[in-house]
Amino acid sequence: MSSPWVLRRSDWHLYVPKLFVVLRQGYTLGDLRHDLVAGLTVSIVALPLAMALAIASGATPDKGLHTAIIAGFLISLLGGSRVQIGGPTAAFIPVVFNVIDKFGFGGLILCTLLAGIMLIAAGVLRVGTLLKYIPQPVITGFTAGIAVSIFSSQVKDLLGLQMDKVPVDFFGRWSAYFEHLPSFSGATVALTLASLAIIILVRRYRPNWPGFLFAVMAGALAIVLIHLPVDTIGTRFGGIPATLPQFNFPHIPLERTRELFPSAFTIAFLAAVESLLSAVVADGMTGGHHRSNCELVAQGVANIGSALFGGLPATGAIARTATNIRSGARSPISGIAHAVFLLLFVLVLAPVMSYVPLAALAAVLVMVAWNMAEIESFRHLMSGPIGDRVVLLLTFGLTVMFDLTVAIEVGLVLASFLFMHRMSEVVAMQSHVTLVEADQDDFTRVRDPDQRAQLPPGVEAFQISGPLFFAVANRLDDVLNQFTTPPRVFILRMRLVPLIDASGVTALRQMIKRCQRNGTRVMLSGLREQPSAILVQMKLRPDGAQLQFVQNFAEAIALAATNP
Repeated sequence: MSSPWVLRRSDWHLYVPKLFVVLRQGYTLGDLRHDLVAGLTVSIVALPLAMALAIASGATPDKGLHTAIIAGFLISLLGGSRVQIGGPTAAFIPVVFNVIDKFGFGGLILCTLLAGIMLIAAGVLRVGTLLKYIPQPVITGFTAGIAVSIFSSQVKDLLGLQMDKVPVDFFGRWSAYFEHLPSFSGATVALTLASLAIIILVRRYRPNWPGFLFAVMAGALAIVLIHLPVDTIGTRFGGIPATLPQFNFPHIPLERTRELFPSAFTIAFLAAVESLLSAVVADGMTGGHHRSNCELVAQGVANIGSALFGGLPATGAIARTATNIRSGARSPISGIAHAVFLLLFVLVLAPVMSYVPLAALAAVLVMVAWNMAEIESFRHLMSGPIGDRVVLLLTFGLTVMFDLTVAIEVGLVLASFLFMHRMSEVVAMQSHVTLVEADQDDFTRVRDPDQRAQLPPGVEAFQISGPLFFAVANRLDDVLNQFTTPPRVFILRMRLVPLIDASGVTALRQMIKRCQRNGTRVMLSGLREQPSAILVQMKLRPDGAQLQFVQNFAEAIALAATNP
């Protein structure tokens, strides 16, 4: 069996982009027509979102548009999913905002480059197959936390508060909001409520229509026709340049790489998780099957490309991918078309975008945050075991009140310890105290309540059921501590041990040495393939005297009886 970390020559087909697979299988004019319609539909949805996400992240709206164009194009061109749509997403807002606030936009560029390299490495090492093991309480906890952080970041624009800068930390931010609450703008609040009403009504009665775009267009018309005194893209940012994305970015503080590394890891982690979740959702809607590691490589290349053009981090976007599928997408060409249409919008509609009110974009993000919160999923997990509830609430609380990086690290570590604790309770080490009839497969059945009379004199037998790994390895000492007098032969039945790790081997070696010091001969009965291979690999081999490997329990009893 080959290691999952070793890339063989025959595995390179796993990294062939789905675009090339589709074209090789045959692509018709009918497919192209469906893809162009889907690409246009998604671009209409992505247009206001890209601007809103960039502003919420502390960047200018053109950065979001350029990210959707560059990264969206590369993800569709090189990705492992037929219908994935890539671009900036709400999950990045807290971490990107913090990086820009502390290190400037150059620091974000460096973070995005590092994240891209990490994603490519993860794809080459085939980490994509492992990300599915991230516990759901961790995912739901930090997703809901991000939703709260997004809403928290939009209060200034939702109410039109007159304040220079929004603090980064949660408590400082809300303290500043309450301090400046008397400065709210009635016109801004009215526009916010109207925008939310449009989005909600369109979603309820015309779910296939682009409610976000309608809300933004209505707000822009109100600015032009009624001259509402509210902030717009033009008044705050000076508009959007009607130019192609430029290969030009600010100074990169390479000397601060070490400080930026945790944030880069968080960006890479979020990009990997969200893109693969989106690909799984797409598979469920289309019946297809994505190539997870090819997708990670594409995400890495897309993030590097976005950074080189001064853009933001990018990943697969679940909502836009679902819209793409519902609009009839057939292949990655729909994602490429979405990027091309966005580019045309920038070149043609840039002057009009200057009238877009920030309150309308904030309303868009409020709805995005509501969707991200996954309230039903959160409520469902809160009915689960106490350990899962603790992981969920801790990850959620740390995401909201402290730092997303810390939340992910603590959530994963706590979930891992919880898993190990549960596994250690599952693993049983039982004394052989009932009469059993041992068969060739080393399984047993009860025949008589008194087993000890059947064991040869001076022989003790224990059975391990479950994996012998680091969380339970120390329990081997507890087994020996049960003996008032060291036995002559100790049989350790291991037929029900599917795997063993280095900690388990170390504990086993120490137990054998302790038995040897007491004059006890050890027999390991019924070793399976993986434990046997690991024992040999770590040079724990039978010596024929103090340590023996036997095929089954019956053979162990026979050897113990004939060799007193």
